[in-house]
Amino acid sequence: MDVTVKFLGGAGSVTGSKYLIDLGEFEFLVDCGLFQGPRDLRERNWDKFPMPVDEMEAIVITHAHLDHIGYLPRLVKQGFRGPIYCTEASAELAKILLLDSGKLQEEEAEYAKKKGYSRHDDPQPLYTMEDAEAVFPLLVPQPFETPFQIHPDITVTYYYAGHILGAAVTKINIKGDHQEKKLVFSGDLGRFHDPVLYPPTLIPRADILWIESTYGDRVSPPVKPENELATAILDVFDRDGLVIIPSFAVGRTQLIMYYLFQLMEKGKIPKVPIFLDSPMAINATKIYLDYAKDHQLSAVLEENAQHPFNHSQLHYFQKQEQSKSLNEYRGRAIIISASGMATGGRVLHHLFHHLPNEKNGVIFVGYQAEGTRGRRLIEGEPSVRIYGLDVPVKAKIYQIDGLSAHADQSELMEWADGFCEKPKKTFIIHGEGKGAEVLAQKLHEEYGWNTVIPHYLESFVLFEGI
Repeated sequence: MDVTVKFLGGAGSVTGSKYLIDLGEFEFLVDCGLFQGPRDLRERNWDKFPMPVDEMEAIVITHAHLDHIGYLPRLVKQGFRGPIYCTEASAELAKILLLDSGKLQEEEAEYAKKKGYSRHDDPQPLYTMEDAEAVFPLLVPQPFETPFQIHPDITVTYYYAGHILGAAVTKINIKGDHQEKKLVFSGDLGRFHDPVLYPPTLIPRADILWIESTYGDRVSPPVKPENELATAILDVFDRDGLVIIPSFAVGRTQLIMYYLFQLMEKGKIPKVPIFLDSPMAINATKIYLDYAKDHQLSAVLEENAQHPFNHSQLHYFQKQEQSKSLNEYRGRAIIISASGMATGGRVLHHLFHHLPNEKNGVIFVGYQAEGTRGRRLIEGEPSVRIYGLDVPVKAKIYQIDGLSAHADQSELMEWADGFCEKPKKTFIIHGEGKGAEVLAQKLHEEYGWNTVIPHYLESFVLFEGI
């Protein structure tokens, strides 16, 4: 039996992760991500899938971010009907994120049609909410650290990866006629000292390894991000101002909620109202409560009536009317709302109403991509356009580093150091040029690993006649 891999995404970019494993009589996909970012990448989402969809038997998902699951509705729409394996928490998060993605695709197509900026006379969404819902019956949730079979000769085991709830390092054992081989996919690795999620599990052996390289060329600053967060909040409160925190709904919001609770309990910031104004973030937080066994807060949740996701200062705002009531709010309070880069969502109307007040502060807690409203704010532009109007930026803008959900270079190397023997080949994936190149070189120089940076649509023979 020969085994090959074809890189359908996540090669040369940090989006669109898709790795096609072909055993001849059985083909399956590891991850099924959406391409995001520049137009040339996004246009790949519309390309014809490079193999007959009905020939693919299964999909194995590492975690529920859209760059790893966002193409699933498109694939199902094209005829895929096989099982989609993922962890239990990932299955629940996938439902939230895919529905939201379908809704955004519909709204974007409708807006393009209304404004006439599409090249097409009748622009269509990549997929709809109905297409997203068609994925749900195919999801096959699996527990961590419990092997399961996707084929009589293929066994998969999920291990904690950190990053977001449900994210998994994925080990795939392939039993051939003569020998057994191990494939290991890092997925996206989280931080080793995250207070909410378990650290990435160290895997002792892999014949072939796929390792992400998002931050393969950078090391996070040694300062504690919670201290930076407290300093920024106190600075705003000294002016009797309101704090707005644009935050990603899954992962980052829950980490911020944890830090705010701890800072208040320790008396490092005053106890003020915290408004979580994001339906998606609220739904994601419920999944953290439902799957307490999959993160480090399980003991805290069991033993305390008050905890980071349920305490007297915290208010969940699901309804639009509740959200709008904050427009006229004055004084000390904290609003957490999506989106994290201020590109859309409810955070926009909070910025619209509160940016012109010099007492207020906006604290960014994640990377701000080029061209986003968040990037323009941290670069100090005197006004930003929201709802078609130029809004003066009088509020003070802060950015907190060190809150990324991705392992930095030192943590990627620490995880790699957990292998007892060298993989025969290591593919450097999910990274852009420099990040991938620097990590590849470092792994080769320090551990003597055979590292390869694959290209989009490139294929490799992994094993011959096993």
